Amino acid sequence: MSIPTKRYGGRELQHKRSNYETLDRARMYEENAYVLDFLPTGKHTYDRQRHIAAPTVQVVGEEHYTLLDLELKFGATVTLHEKIYVGKDKRDKVERIIGRINYDELTATAKVELPVILEELIKKKENNFVEFFNKVQPITPRMHALELLPGIGKKSMWQIIDTRENKPFDSFTDIQSRTGISDPIKIIVRRIIEELTGESKYRLFIRAP
Repeated sequence: MSIPTKRYGGRELQHKRSNYETLDRARMYEENAYVLDFLPTGKHTYDRQRHIAAPTVQVVGEEHYTLLDLELKFGATVTLHEKIYVGKDKRDKVERIIGRINYDELTATAKVELPVILEELIKKKENNFVEFFNKVQPITPRMHALELLPGIGKKSMWQIIDTRENKPFDSFTDIQSRTGISDPIKIIVRRIIEELTGESKYRLFIRAP
């Protein structure tokens, strides 16, 4: 059975279907999240129109990197980077999910902690992200998804494509050593933050609004 191809840059590329290509994030919810900041006396809303008086936590979701404000149960406490359950079943520490928030609504502390936590989450899902490098395809006839990654221009893009066609990547270290690009983990972190800030209309890793 032949492998489908896509034309990009005057070349036929093998079209290997990826989870990232078909994944619909619009209806996906987080089960677990990691604490970015804990506000024991609550917080002002972004527009400063009201104050949330209950202990509040800002978190990033484990699967889709959703940013959320949470209200804690009475007497509950959390620490930075703690993993807490935010799914639809009984929650030990979370009273309610106040809502999804934008990057600009994060506290200064949360913005500092976000890339640190993202690095750890990406390391835990190394196989998924290596698959991304192995299978991701053009998103338009003139733009490849790899070009959306910070620091990846056309030269690096073709280096990645040619290298993976010769032999698929098997780790972040393998990607870096065989293509010469900088740390893939930090590249992915930067891309996720770009998507969270709304700097790009394309989403490779986060769920839709």
